[in-house]
Amino acid sequence: MMLSSVLSRSSHLGTRSLKQPSTLPRLMPIASGAGLARGFASNSEPYDVVIIGGGPGGYVAAIKSAQHGLKTACIEKRGALGGTCLNVGCIPSKSLLNNSQLYHQAQVDLKGRGIDVGDVTLNLPTMLKAKEKSVTSLTSGIESLFKKNKVDYYKGAGSFTSPTTVKVELTEGGEQQVEGKNMIIATGSEVAPFPGVEIDEEQIVSSTGALSLKQVPEKMVVIGGGVIGLELGSVWSRLGAKVTVVEFQEAIGGPGLDTEVSKQFKRILEKQGIQFKLGTKVNAVEKKDGKVIVQAEDKKENKEDFDADVVLVSIGRRPVTSGLNLEAIGVEVDKKGRVVVDDEYNTTCKGVRCIGDATFGPMLAHKAEDEGVAVAELIATGYGHVNYDVIPAVIYTHPEVAWVGKSEQELKNDGVKYKVGKFPFLANSRAKTNLDTEGFVKFLTEKDTDKILGIFIIGPNAGEMIAEGGLAMEYGASAEDVARTCHAHPTLSEAFKEGAMAAWTKPIHV
Repeated sequence: MMLSSVLSRSSHLGTRSLKQPSTLPRLMPIASGAGLARGFASNSEPYDVVIIGGGPGGYVAAIKSAQHGLKTACIEKRGALGGTCLNVGCIPSKSLLNNSQLYHQAQVDLKGRGIDVGDVTLNLPTMLKAKEKSVTSLTSGIESLFKKNKVDYYKGAGSFTSPTTVKVELTEGGEQQVEGKNMIIATGSEVAPFPGVEIDEEQIVSSTGALSLKQVPEKMVVIGGGVIGLELGSVWSRLGAKVTVVEFQEAIGGPGLDTEVSKQFKRILEKQGIQFKLGTKVNAVEKKDGKVIVQAEDKKENKEDFDADVVLVSIGRRPVTSGLNLEAIGVEVDKKGRVVVDDEYNTTCKGVRCIGDATFGPMLAHKAEDEGVAVAELIATGYGHVNYDVIPAVIYTHPEVAWVGKSEQELKNDGVKYKVGKFPFLANSRAKTNLDTEGFVKFLTEKDTDKILGIFIIGPNAGEMIAEGGLAMEYGASAEDVARTCHAHPTLSEAFKEGAMAAWTKPIHV
């Protein structure tokens, strides 16, 4: 049975112990290919595995396939490996988030900590240069990993001419046919367009343009209160812009985020100076007299215009499947353009699989990476594993927001009886010492068994701390298991332990 790509992160899939398809012969390890040669290599015999796309899913699938002894090739049209995440997404945005937070702290926070500094000024070109340096070092690092693992790398755009052959329009000119026994689509996603709005990446920008603005806008309007909009809105707010977020839904943070956490998150960001217009839709965006005017109305049809120097359009992403010639080989896509796969990532064309943002599930780099490992293992050994109920999500604002598992509203909708345990960072000794006490840890457990069903953290270092939650849930831990595990003192992770104690019995320090 084919899985529709509309499956949500709370789907019935859960843990997959992926079995070898009966229609695919098990491949024995063979000598690997000739390795990286000036960005591409000629192939005299078919590859065992050919991957289209060099993002987090694709490059990981390539490396893992090669590590299994399979002759492997990866095709990437960008000219730099790492996909959206590394080039214009996760990595550059985190560079700006980190450095803009340091700038903000130097301006408003250091004096209260006993650190007197002179005038603090922003050098935006240098900050952007630091961002580019981090991207370049990581993309070149992946090329080195390809060379080390003897993965052949073709720089160019690939399209299917048959289920086993891809035509590559090489970046340096010309074309080449690449033949493979197993094909993997890992082409990722792109910014979803806003109907009627033309993005120029200068005044009306996508997330890509928002990473490279030449100056700090006086006013910025962010259309969309999801993860990307909030992160990039935070960057420019810290650097001096007056930021207004316009969101159609009644909450921020996107699907999967616990309602209580979302409300607290909004209050904290408002204290930082970001304004929100929730339950509001955007009807039009137009340039006028050097400004950009956003025409919006709320659900009561009250109209309001917002003027801005820069408008960030951040309403989501869509799969990249155009140009692959999927129709020629019978690969089915759903109404949203996502490739339909079964529980072993097989498409409707035998021998062609798909992973990452181009198919079902949350569009997250780490989800794609895990699928890259799983699909390579399926091809090489017949077995693979991804637990879709334990995929963490993080919003890298300050404070960070992170979660894994199900929210209260999801548990209520599923009719699950549950308990809630919470612990505030205000009562954590390390957070108080660091003068960083916003937020809390929240555990959701099954009422009768104490099994952990969901963990939500809003507070300092939440993105790192959630890994402990994922590990606990992967092994089916109870709140008592975490509460009885010794955590070092004084650390922020003690708040995590006390959140578990609150769900199990009672916390100590509140």
